[in-house]
Amino acid sequence: MWAVFWCVLKRDLLLAMRRRTDVLTTLFFFMIVVSLFPLGVGTERQVLQILGPGVVWVAALLASMLALERLFAADYEDGTLEQMLLTAQPLSLLVLAKVGAHWLLTGLPLVLIAPLVGMQYHLSDAQIGIMMLSLLLGTPILSLIGAIGAALTLGLRGGGILLSLLILPLYIPVLVYGSGAIEVSVIDLSDTMPYLSLLGAFLLAALTLAPLASAAALKISLE
Repeated sequence: MWAVFWCVLKRDLLLAMRRRTDVLTTLFFFMIVVSLFPLGVGTERQVLQILGPGVVWVAALLASMLALERLFAADYEDGTLEQMLLTAQPLSLLVLAKVGAHWLLTGLPLVLIAPLVGMQYHLSDAQIGIMMLSLLLGTPILSLIGAIGAALTLGLRGGGILLSLLILPLYIPVLVYGSGAIEVSVIDLSDTMPYLSLLGAFLLAALTLAPLASAAALKISLE
């Protein structure tokens, strides 16, 4: 069963490497958004430190959404998705593999470039560390929740707009606790534990429930 998981994961990563522009678009979009705010609000250190956590998380949220519409679209168009439904393996496991590939391509790069963004907003080393940890916990949740919306809107005309309307309300708790963890790290690092614990709980819940919900949505969309 896990051999199939790794096979789907490697396949999606290989296909993404052949379309590197799709991967780089997400990364460049994130960098452009976080770079525009200092130009618009000024370069005052205190202002940037206050705005930084929220800007980083909003940019990460929007960047994650860019590739969601294509999460299942290519497999749907060429019939691969229907073949996956016919396999003996649980569809939720195959969905989890595709979501994992999506996170490795869109979420992990954001975590890795977070220190550069933190320097741009004059964040301390402790804040940058918390920002990386919150993104490491939060961005997989964005991918898992987004997969449900992508499955529900699969094959619909104008599905991108509907996808945004479906998943943006579900992203709000992740946005609040992710940016909140960075903000309270200025006061005391121990104050970040409730925020990070909640993000960890959200991640466990999403890992458990989101693949099942996405699989059920895919079956509905393909009927």
